[in-house]
Amino acid sequence: MTDTRIPRATYRIQFHRDFDFDAAVRIVPYLARLGISHVYCSPITRARPGSMHGYDVVAHDQINPELGGPEGHARFTAALQAHGMGQILDMVPNHMGVSGGDNPWWNDVLEHGQSSAYAQYFDIDWHPLDATLEGKVLLPVLGDHYGNVLAKGELKVAYEAEERKLVLRYHEHQFPLDPRSCAAILAEDPSAIEATLDALNADGPRDDLHALLEAQNYRLAYWRVAADEINYRRFFDINELAALRIEHEPVFEATHSMALDMAARGIVDGLRIDHPDGLHDPAEYFARLQQGFARRAGIALPEANQVEQTTGRPARPLYVVAEKIAAMHEALPEGWQVHGTTGYRFATEMNGVLIDTAARTRFDRIWQRFTGQTATFDELCYLGKRAVMRHALASELTVLATQLLRIGRADRRTRDHTFNALRGAVAEVAACLPVYRTYIVDQPSAQDLRYIDWAIAHARQHSPGADASVFDFVRVCLLGEALPDAPTGVADAAKRFAMRFQQFSAPVAAKGVEDTAFYLDTKLASLNEVGGDPAHFGMTLRAFHRASSERATRWPHTMLATSTHDNKRSEDVRHRIDVLSELPAGWRLALSRWQRLNRGLRGSAAGPSAADEYLLYQTLLGTLPAEGLSDATLPAYRERIDAYMRKAARESKAHTNWVAPNAEYEAALSRFVSGLLARVQPNPFLTDLQAQASILAWFGALNSLTMVLVKYSSPGVPDLYQGNELMDLSLVDPDNRRPVDYDLRAQRLAELDAIAAGPEIARAIHALAAAPHDGRAKLWFMHSLLTLRRERPDLFERGSYTALAARGLRASNVIAYERRLGSERLVVIAGRLFAKLGMPAEQLPLGNAAWADTEVALPRWAEGARLVNRLSGETLTVAGGALRMADVFATVPGAALVASG
Repeated sequence: MTDTRIPRATYRIQFHRDFDFDAAVRIVPYLARLGISHVYCSPITRARPGSMHGYDVVAHDQINPELGGPEGHARFTAALQAHGMGQILDMVPNHMGVSGGDNPWWNDVLEHGQSSAYAQYFDIDWHPLDATLEGKVLLPVLGDHYGNVLAKGELKVAYEAEERKLVLRYHEHQFPLDPRSCAAILAEDPSAIEATLDALNADGPRDDLHALLEAQNYRLAYWRVAADEINYRRFFDINELAALRIEHEPVFEATHSMALDMAARGIVDGLRIDHPDGLHDPAEYFARLQQGFARRAGIALPEANQVEQTTGRPARPLYVVAEKIAAMHEALPEGWQVHGTTGYRFATEMNGVLIDTAARTRFDRIWQRFTGQTATFDELCYLGKRAVMRHALASELTVLATQLLRIGRADRRTRDHTFNALRGAVAEVAACLPVYRTYIVDQPSAQDLRYIDWAIAHARQHSPGADASVFDFVRVCLLGEALPDAPTGVADAAKRFAMRFQQFSAPVAAKGVEDTAFYLDTKLASLNEVGGDPAHFGMTLRAFHRASSERATRWPHTMLATSTHDNKRSEDVRHRIDVLSELPAGWRLALSRWQRLNRGLRGSAAGPSAADEYLLYQTLLGTLPAEGLSDATLPAYRERIDAYMRKAARESKAHTNWVAPNAEYEAALSRFVSGLLARVQPNPFLTDLQAQASILAWFGALNSLTMVLVKYSSPGVPDLYQGNELMDLSLVDPDNRRPVDYDLRAQRLAELDAIAAGPEIARAIHALAAAPHDGRAKLWFMHSLLTLRRERPDLFERGSYTALAARGLRASNVIAYERRLGSERLVVIAGRLFAKLGMPAEQLPLGNAAWADTEVALPRWAEGARLVNRLSGETLTVAGGALRMADVFATVPGAALVASG
């Protein structure tokens, strides 16, 4: 068996037409010098024209021509290989883009209906409750009710002479017509066809056109009906993304053959799997991935019940990571044939340890006093999930309730459960489920059983007047089981229901929590990140070390992410906002001042709400340029903040939303933002804000240095999102997908290489750390650690993790641990909660003034052992079984220590 190629460090690139393969080729030398081993590509298969992200795939067997096609990809691959690098591909198995007429599979389904060769590729309910949709696909694409659109002449039939076929056009949309429905027209000569179409499209009642459309395999509908009537599974609630039935082997092969072929040929070293929680059976899917790769590569896998000797897990010859959001109390199923996740868990842990957990109660009070909101985050999650099921995902809930009703009616013991009672019970359970989904196939795991019982118990509490037996019945079905002696077929139907529910609960959680509750409770906005749980106010040192140790043991090759394309705000923005947890009194007073200063900008009662105002102030503190705003930079900055706040307000759905935007509220919110940022000077609010932001920017930059030090030395594969090697103050997309200045980054790296070759490294690095806002210190830490990972790959790939105890006055401000593999050892010492050290901003926390008597114990190092700090070049000596923090942090606030000589 060939060895799996585990990446040393990945660099995420967002490909699109303005940054294609040739653009990536130009930065490969820079990435290689930085120390990156693999480029982690966004989807490169053909997507809808103009796609800026690639997740709306329309052809899995083609490389996107907008990125350069196969030829461009070959040039990119050659450049990587010339620098000893590889690539990780982002796969999209759950769904495809289906709008605009660009997807040939979907077009064939629309043209031929259930007789299409691709009819079973998509997750379509061909026999829905609505009898008028029997054998049809509902297409909610119209901007008005169907009758109005038809009457206005916006639907037109056109003839495509080259292909001798008729198509239906609606603005930018184009739909095929069933050949059987228009055979008589096509039998005419071209001039007669045109005459017939003129009559068909002419003004009037358009009865003939309506009759033709009624004969199609789809029904066009007003876009607003999607939530209630759509009969194909979607990616969340996005009509343009139709779900695939990837559990069927022909669908799997058709969508994965190109990627697996490239992996078997050594072009690709691994796969990142998007949204596996949307799949019917993730475990089976991952097994099929590994089997497909092994078959193509000529690798003999062990039997299914055999495991790797080193890991105790099923064989995983291909490096695979899953984009899985796991709750803090949830374990990734160890039976999955993956190497870990894409790193959201680490991002939560890393950010959490930089937050002062002791400030939780004070922040609760500050938030409640300013906004008047008293609901807990868990309550908001419950309400958010309920709202999603009432609106965006109502049709999916109806499908589940219908399945349950049929199961109940098949047994005399459960036939009295009504549709409404079952629908309500399913909704309550989904709203109370404490994870995105369970993974029941044949029988529940202990973890699955625990979560279902939790959800059932809490659903009962929310439904005191409900028939308790309804929840008993729902529980049995959620476990994929049937009552004893149930009629034939009931158990199979229950299993289908359970697996469908699992595909339903994941989007309910994503939309109800990430895209709703995260924008409703922003008492400390840095907590509200993908994969995070704002109900937990940070993470203690003890919990952080425990999580890191478990990762080293169980998932040593999982990705370590801190910024991603899905972030609500970048790592550096979060690190600034984290500092507020250390300064609650100052935050409370600043809020009070700013609320008074800006009261006159409201103009009316329309907005913004106190909650949106609270979020806005945090957003400004997190994103203001460290050098301040100028007349030249203010307009673009104001535009970014305005766009972000509009998006945030719509996501919260408290005063406006995406489906029915509240123009009055959004206009008031925009006026408020414009008033705050109307001018640089005179502007008392902005002057005060900038003074506070400068403090947060300083301590936030120190947080970023700690993050880099810990991330690039921890168990796992560090992933760097494009541009974040320097300080990046981006917000949620599309803000975090702005062009990256790679010339500047390459120049900065060259300057650092010159410093490394110079005679006085320590003094030079001290100067960088004393001015961290331009990102050079961050880049230095990163480059130094990536170089160390390149020199000692086994230590980082397989080394143990052991927490080291700090003692003394500032012990709680120290993160220290050791990585060890045989004789190779690395000691990492980082700082945290820098503002609580009492040092003023702009003064590095170094020496006795900052660390007093604090020291880090090194029980496994010999007395007098000498260690070299790879970040500064300084040599330290173990004395009394420890290192003094005043000596460790004499030049720079961070240390990566290896044995001298």
